[in-house]
Amino acid sequence: MAFYQLRKEQIVNANIDEIWDFISAPENLQKITPAYMKFQITRKGLTDKMHPGMIVTYKVSPIPKIRTTWVTEITQVEDKKFFVDEQRMGPYKMWHHQHHLIPVENGVKMVDIVSYIPPFGFLGAIANRLFIAEQLERIFAHRKKVMEEIYPNKK
Repeated sequence: MAFYQLRKEQIVNANIDEIWDFISAPENLQKITPAYMKFQITRKGLTDKMHPGMIVTYKVSPIPKIRTTWVTEITQVEDKKFFVDEQRMGPYKMWHHQHHLIPVENGVKMVDIVSYIPPFGFLGAIANRLFIAEQLERIFAHRKKVMEEIYPNKK
C-alpha cells in the first residue's frame, strides 16, 4: 500500500479574516477547483460557518467522463488558523487534507498538506505515478492562480 503526501504553500495578499472567510466556506470550493473536474456540491443547507463534524458531499470527475460522489468530514477547526477535512467516501482509499493559515508580512501564507492513499493497492501506486500526482499538482496550480486573481498583489 503506497502512501503519499503533497505540501503546497502560497502567500496571498489579504488579511487573515478575508482568507479565513473565503477558504472556510464550502461553497467557495467550486471557485478554486478546475472546471474540467465538474465539481458540484450536492448537500444543500450547509451552514456558513465551518465546524467539526460538518459533512460536505459533492460530485466530481477526477478522471474525464467518470463522475463520483465524494464525502468529506471537517474533523478539526481552529478559527483563523487551520481546518482538516477527511474523506469518508470517495475516490481515494484515504484522504486527509490540512489547511493552515499563517499571517506573514505580505499577507497570509496558506499551507496545504494532503496525505493520501490511492485506491487499488499496487495499481493505485502505478496510477499515482502516471496521473494522480500530476493531477493534484495541476489542481493546486489552478487554485494558486485563482487566489492570485481574487487577491492580487498591490504594487
